[in-house]
Amino acid sequence: MQCSWKAVILLALASIAIQYTAIRTLTSKPFQLCPLPSPQNCGLGGQETEPPFERGAAGGGGCDDYPYFSINATRKTHILVLATTRSGSSFVGQLLNQHQEVFYLFEPLYHVQTTLIPRLSHSRNAADRRVMLGASRDLLRSLYGCDLYFLESYIKPTPTNHTTDKLFRRGASRALCQQPVCDAFGPTDVNVEEGDCVKKCAALNMTLATEACREKRHVAIKIVRVPEIGDLRALVEDPRLNIKVIQLVRDPRGILSSRIETFRDTYRLWRIWRATGRRPYNLDLSQLTVVCEDFLSSVSTGLSHPYWLKGKYMLVRYEDLARNPLLKTKEIYDYLGLPMDKNVEDWIHANTRGSNETSAKHKFGTVRDSAANAESWRLKLSYDMVEYTQTVCQKVLHQLGYKAVKSVEELKNMSLSLVQDKTFLPFL
Repeated sequence: MQCSWKAVILLALASIAIQYTAIRTLTSKPFQLCPLPSPQNCGLGGQETEPPFERGAAGGGGCDDYPYFSINATRKTHILVLATTRSGSSFVGQLLNQHQEVFYLFEPLYHVQTTLIPRLSHSRNAADRRVMLGASRDLLRSLYGCDLYFLESYIKPTPTNHTTDKLFRRGASRALCQQPVCDAFGPTDVNVEEGDCVKKCAALNMTLATEACREKRHVAIKIVRVPEIGDLRALVEDPRLNIKVIQLVRDPRGILSSRIETFRDTYRLWRIWRATGRRPYNLDLSQLTVVCEDFLSSVSTGLSHPYWLKGKYMLVRYEDLARNPLLKTKEIYDYLGLPMDKNVEDWIHANTRGSNETSAKHKFGTVRDSAANAESWRLKLSYDMVEYTQTVCQKVLHQLGYKAVKSVEELKNMSLSLVQDKTFLPFL
């Protein structure tokens, strides 16, 4: 079928008109220079982990399409506490949460896991892991940009009009229990208990939470659902962010003891072993081995000082923090480049120098005596369980400076510390 000469002319004129309109649109607007990422935030020589800035989204490409750049221009520090369950991460998170200029979120990846892997297992399936990690990185990137709306996709039931009462551990964040997010407490209410926040504050308005996040100078997030630091490389190298990672580790023997006490159903067979002295044949040993494997891989990466972690990685042993909470917290804040304010110091004094009486209301075991609590697992595990743990986790125990015991008497001798004096300097 042949086109008439009139049709050809009309098509040519239409093409010229479209090009003219595009040129006029570009030249009639002043050229925008978006803030460039600081060199110290960029990975050197690594592969590109995100599309270059100039590509943009379809129909976009202007500064408004890249809110992270404008946020990064204010030099927000994006703090990531990387830990595992029952390693003291809640305590470390609170050391950041108490700072007046820090917006803190407690384990937002809980919602990702419960949505994508409802069984609540730390899945070792490769496909599950890829899906979980991809979604986790996307969510963290959005939350560091104070886009809390992104989190709504994982909250069940889905928030109505950006309002929900289902945010996991909302009360663990001071910013979400204060004005303008919550009117139940005033400026003088500096030590609001998590339970009181949940009871007295209305359902969480995500719009107000987003505004509160943007008003703070820094954002801190605590996570326990990412196995190792290497899984976060794309996030660490993202030039739109200024991420500082604090990897918290703890003696695996202490982690096992704490999990046995806390997750009684999941660790029921371990309790049977402790009580009877006989290891059940169907005991899930991965509940221990996975911890040590992840620690060994992650710590080995961090302490090898790869270029992409330069200025962005600090290893902290829970035991060091428990023995010298004020000194170690000051080291953490120095690494972050933030001044410690009085709220943080007051919280440390109130939560690490308590009496020996157990307080059910307190979520932090360190409230009794942080130094003694750090190795209290020695009085709770049987020697054969400790011996087995030392065999399975030998490499990581040695790497992190935890001493092995060779007898029941040595295990129960609390005057003999099992934590070597070992210094882990930030990778600057």
